[in-house]
Amino acid sequence: MKRRGRGLASMWYPVGFTVAANPSGAVVKVNEDGTAVVLTGTVETGQGALGVLSQIAAEALGIAPNDIHIVSGDTDTCPMDTGAIASRTTYITGNAIAAAAAQARDTLFEVAAGMLGVKTSQLEAKDHKIQVKGFPARNVPIADVALRAHIVNGTPPIGSATWNPPTVPLDPETGQGKPFGTYVYATQIAEVDVDDETGEVEVLRVTASHDCGTAINPMLVEGQIEGGVFMGLGFAVQEEILFDKQGKQINCNLTNYIMPTTLDMPAVDCDIVDSYDETGPFGAKAVGEPSLVPTAAAICNAIYDAVGVRIMSLPATAEKVLAGIKAKRAAEQKQIPA
Repeated sequence: MKRRGRGLASMWYPVGFTVAANPSGAVVKVNEDGTAVVLTGTVETGQGALGVLSQIAAEALGIAPNDIHIVSGDTDTCPMDTGAIASRTTYITGNAIAAAAAQARDTLFEVAAGMLGVKTSQLEAKDHKIQVKGFPARNVPIADVALRAHIVNGTPPIGSATWNPPTVPLDPETGQGKPFGTYVYATQIAEVDVDDETGEVEVLRVTASHDCGTAINPMLVEGQIEGGVFMGLGFAVQEEILFDKQGKQINCNLTNYIMPTTLDMPAVDCDIVDSYDETGPFGAKAVGEPSLVPTAAAICNAIYDAVGVRIMSLPATAEKVLAGIKAKRAAEQKQIPA
């Protein structure tokens, strides 16, 4: 008989380690036609980082993400970056790019101020234009400003910046301190069916609510959350490294190391919490690795809710769940008075 259960798990996850230097550098160059080039040492590993960084640069410059050309990962030409690790790219590299873009924008403002007859403090960059705050009809195209900066004023709009969260070494005696720049938070709820005759677990739905600061690209954030749930699903109920008595791994390829497929994937409801982090670029923090942290715990809590069995070692295979159910029944029978 299949029994349904629901389980909840919450987590926090650190972003931007501060116990050692953790910098990113960036260079932003605005071209004569109003497009821009961004140089960054970070790399794209499929998480959508370069798309997010393009959006950050574009927002700072007042142009479109499609107007941004990113050169990344080339150690001969790009500034130093600590790496696409520890869910740090949006938070740290994004801050560096935002600062470099702001420098380039300030050069554009100096040129545009002369063209519009106002102070630089009165200007903003928006929708491919540099315009007077509160009076958007008074504007000049960014492409015209950039061209004038290059060939008339002789001040090509180029910005360079680095960003490093304040380095705060831990106390060597107590281990106390501020080890990370910021934190993200999440709660996930899993709904499962457990067959109490076979121990088989089917994960039906996961509701995932994540505080990742401002979502620069909500669609990418949802994709990261769904990918994390997928990885957490494998961790919870399928993926297991097996060894023989001599310590040799016996399931060392994907024919017998069991991973979830699309057919195993539950429905995922994503909820992006409306949040803003003052230290992040435009309020953003991170979502990459944290998205898988609560999944396995939520699934195991749901199994307990369904059949009253606590699985203390992962994955929660059918064999383990069935053994737990049998042990629970045996214990219950012993409690019946003679």
